Amino acid sequence: MPRLSGAQMIAEFLVKAGVRHVAGIPGHGIWTVLDAFLDYPDLNVIQVLHEQSAAHLADGYYRASGKPIAAFASIGPGAANTVVGVATAYVDSQAMMLLTGSPHTYMRGHSVLQELDRAQWANFPRVTEGITKQVWQPSRVEQLPFVLQRAWSAMTTGRPGPVHLDLPMDVQADDADVVVHGPEQFISGGRPRPDAHEVQRAARLLAGASRPVIVAGGGTILSEASPELVALAEHLGIPVVTTWMGKGSIPEDHPLNGWSIGDTASTSGNTLAANADVVLSVGCRFVDWSASSYRAGVSFTIPPSALIQIDLEPREIGKNYPVTVGLVADAKAALADLLAAVGDITGPRDWRNGSYFGEIVRLKAEWDAICAVKRESDQVPMTQSRAIKELRAALDRRAIVVTGAGIVQAVVRQEFPVYEPRTHLTSGGYSTMGFTVPAAIGAKLAQPDRQVAAVCGDGDFLQTMQEIGVAAMLDLPVLFVVLNNSGFGSIKGGQLANFGRTAAVDFMRRGQPYTPHYANVAREFGIPGEQVTEPSQVAPAIRRALASGGPALVEVIVARDFPDAGANKTGWWDVPVPYTRGAGREAYLAGKAEEQI
Repeated sequence: MPRLSGAQMIAEFLVKAGVRHVAGIPGHGIWTVLDAFLDYPDLNVIQVLHEQSAAHLADGYYRASGKPIAAFASIGPGAANTVVGVATAYVDSQAMMLLTGSPHTYMRGHSVLQELDRAQWANFPRVTEGITKQVWQPSRVEQLPFVLQRAWSAMTTGRPGPVHLDLPMDVQADDADVVVHGPEQFISGGRPRPDAHEVQRAARLLAGASRPVIVAGGGTILSEASPELVALAEHLGIPVVTTWMGKGSIPEDHPLNGWSIGDTASTSGNTLAANADVVLSVGCRFVDWSASSYRAGVSFTIPPSALIQIDLEPREIGKNYPVTVGLVADAKAALADLLAAVGDITGPRDWRNGSYFGEIVRLKAEWDAICAVKRESDQVPMTQSRAIKELRAALDRRAIVVTGAGIVQAVVRQEFPVYEPRTHLTSGGYSTMGFTVPAAIGAKLAQPDRQVAAVCGDGDFLQTMQEIGVAAMLDLPVLFVVLNNSGFGSIKGGQLANFGRTAAVDFMRRGQPYTPHYANVAREFGIPGEQVTEPSQVAPAIRRALASGGPALVEVIVARDFPDAGANKTGWWDVPVPYTRGAGREAYLAGKAEEQI
């Protein structure tokens, strides 16, 4: 039996688990672990420039591949800097292992450098309890093999999510005679299947529906259920609408793709879902952003629409809408069983010649006409819609696009078609700025043979733009596209719509819009940078950036003034309007009265 230090146990376990990358900043609290990593050539240590980015990088890697990696940070502020990234992964159900340093077990409570010790000793794990599936703080080195096994199991089984190991410095350095096994012996296999009786009930509802709709959420992609989803949709001729996290569940040039649902979504998706007689939800939590704050008739009308809800987590069933049939199961297994049950009731339908499909085609054409107003505009400064159109034309069909919070996120969702799962990566439920750049680096590490485009507004970019230096150091060919409107455009649009005035959203200096020259910033980091101002310049600049063979940045100057600066608002979002707005206040109260919650 080999004698290993705690740090070596961690390294051996990660290697046996198939982890190939670890990302972070090695402050003193995690030195011992990082030193051990150096003896394991299968572990590639990625140096980031801010700990938040380590978590986003690990998150992007998992979103692009379905394979978890580890992020690391030191004790104290280094560990605390990971919180936004870990919370983003937790809300969106993305797996990662966070490793942080902690005070020596025998020095806890002595207020050692960077210790949180007032409420209780070595108190940092209390910070991450609410944003991880589970936290461990081992007190003896002999505990580590077991802790690592439990952490991996918690992270990857059921609803995925981040886990946190807070590692005392003496536990990292102490040694013991142990055998470190890989995770394969300690995790469950197979997929939880739904109750057969409930499947039959759901099948009868779907087969008898005249206006069914499938809502594909993030659980569809996490469970790799897209083939089953498309097969069921094609069998009955059911349109598929998607949430933020479900985009890519069905190819967006498929005739049954109904586009997106929610506040900043599509008119076609909202109309189809709101007027459905049966809604089949697959891995969708019905958050306010996707359900138009539950206002009846905007995105959903449940009831009277009957709801069949598939979710791996029992507590999600019926949480936001009452269910007719609830299926607690893995999405892939549930859809396979449901398809078989439907096939026993009715054969494949000739939906292409039906009136419902004709309505789907018409609604999508109407939505496309709405988008075309901004998408085809030749104005200067250009609309973000036009910039996204040019970007799509320059990228491969299988390219991965990464976005964070902001107008860019909404426009990409509405107008940038993707054709495969895990090719649209975005900070969904936590709506995080600063996600795009490091997550795109993680995605490229996970999928080195695919084009990866980090597409962000300047407000999003400014939060983690230093990480383009990581791409430069690794010579990693990520395409960074910055749509520059000199401000926090999404926040500005919301303030204008709801309050009629703005504060702290425009970047100004001496009464004029202020902006760095981001293409020059890129060149200072040692990567090609190009600024464009005309719509016709965008696609050629993108192609030149891709042809460089390394990381490159294209800065696109876009419109600052609304409505040209924004995305198309299609739904309802409950943000209270002040009483001083008069008629605006009355309209808000009328909408609020129609919410089904």
